[in-house]
Amino acid sequence: MTELLTGQLRLMASRHPDEIGYRNLDAGTDLSFARWEAESNRLARGLAGAGVAKGDRVSIYLPSEEVLNWVVAYAAIHKAGAVAVPTNTRLSARETSTILGHAEALAAITCASHLPTLLTARRRVPTLGLVVSTDGTAGSEADGPVEPGAPGAVPWAAVAADDASEFQVELAPEDLADIMYTSGTTGSPKGVVVRHRNASLLPNGEPHWSGTAWLHGSPLFTFAGISFVYNPMKLGKSAFFLPRFDAGRWLEVVAGERPEAAFIVPAMAQLIIAHPEFQTADLSSLQLCSLGSAPVSAAVLRRLQERMPDATISNGYGMTEAGPAFCAMPKDEAWKRAGSVGKPMPPMEVRITNEEDDGLRADAVGEVLIRLPGRQREYYRDADATARTWTDGWLHTGDLGRLDEDGYLYIVGRTKEVIIRGGNNIYATDVENALLEHPAVLEAAVVGVPHEVLGEDLAAFLVTAPGRALDVEELRAFLLSRLADYKVPRRVAFLDQLPRNATGKVLKHELAPPRWTPSTR
Repeated sequence: MTELLTGQLRLMASRHPDEIGYRNLDAGTDLSFARWEAESNRLARGLAGAGVAKGDRVSIYLPSEEVLNWVVAYAAIHKAGAVAVPTNTRLSARETSTILGHAEALAAITCASHLPTLLTARRRVPTLGLVVSTDGTAGSEADGPVEPGAPGAVPWAAVAADDASEFQVELAPEDLADIMYTSGTTGSPKGVVVRHRNASLLPNGEPHWSGTAWLHGSPLFTFAGISFVYNPMKLGKSAFFLPRFDAGRWLEVVAGERPEAAFIVPAMAQLIIAHPEFQTADLSSLQLCSLGSAPVSAAVLRRLQERMPDATISNGYGMTEAGPAFCAMPKDEAWKRAGSVGKPMPPMEVRITNEEDDGLRADAVGEVLIRLPGRQREYYRDADATARTWTDGWLHTGDLGRLDEDGYLYIVGRTKEVIIRGGNNIYATDVENALLEHPAVLEAAVVGVPHEVLGEDLAAFLVTAPGRALDVEELRAFLLSRLADYKVPRRVAFLDQLPRNATGKVLKHELAPPRWTPSTR
């Protein structure tokens, strides 16, 4: 069967035309596989007729509320032979123009609510011409009128062709499918090249249709979110999407819609656990609850497992650069290996190395290197960064981790998050996990701050659980029973929420000096 991403949708439309492929739970709307296939054929024809050619880059600049249009546009771009550029709708016009300019985007698909920002960004992107609006609003720029000669937006209905029959510009598995821009938590966003052949570890094929669903709420412009376009159908499931996460709503959906699987990020998990209905909600339908996109504490995993004893609670590990690299945790191993993200699954290989690139013994902490033979990715239009990041096929992840004697992987932090306090190396994740064991701590982030004598000291930023008070000295005593004394933060700040990006990762650079203002209590 074809390795093209669109091949799977075409198959599902022919074998299961009336089954739900995607559902927007907030709007109460859905797409059958037949409609998804037909609407994407119509838009693909229209894009090709409007001048979008093989290899051209097309931005999808749609918010989560437009999820059904998002997945139709995604399929249509590939059917037109073009390259999708999923674009973060939370970025400013300047940030958006930087990404679209780097991608040399020829076209973009958006909606009325986001059209002003996109048109503002277009003034800085010479290649960007065609802008398609899902709701047909022409729009104007937020900070002034459209420049003379610059068109506004063309309504989706005016672009889409009447002919809904099969349409596919000829492509090879080696051709580009997407350019995924990294979140930029450690620097400027980089465009990761995704080819049709290395977009997914799951091959195209006819699944056993289960009639169940996989629930998620990750924005589709993220690595986690985009994997839920085609992977649920490959497993014989519908994709159920929550555009706006709310812990109470999530519990309600699980009880009412009874999905068989769910994906959440750790920030969501913490809010779910803290919700007053967590102890009584019906979660019995879930056979799998997978977590990813950020580190998660053993305490959170334990609480989830206690409430879902029959489900597999899996803490995943991945990154855009690693592509379909995957670790698996057998259910009977999860309790014994708290904190592990599982065992790397072939063909994925993992090494733990030091600065000299020497392989380290079991349980030694070092940088995690990943190799996926035949599926290596690269950065778009950045050969130097590609050469620095991939060496002999090995991806230097920038993550710190260890492999135990049985080959299970543990992630302990980022290489830049090692805090050296008086000559002692401290991994922020270790301290954060200990903080999250305290029942009054809902969220925690630990960073290094300058110290005249020690070089660096530890600062902890905490969000307390609703209705819970927390005494700093009592917290220090709690930590001293779990950590070496040099790992216990001497500075504690309380926040209403931690700054996070769209994937749920804490933006620690927003917590570090000079913005950090200590406020202990």
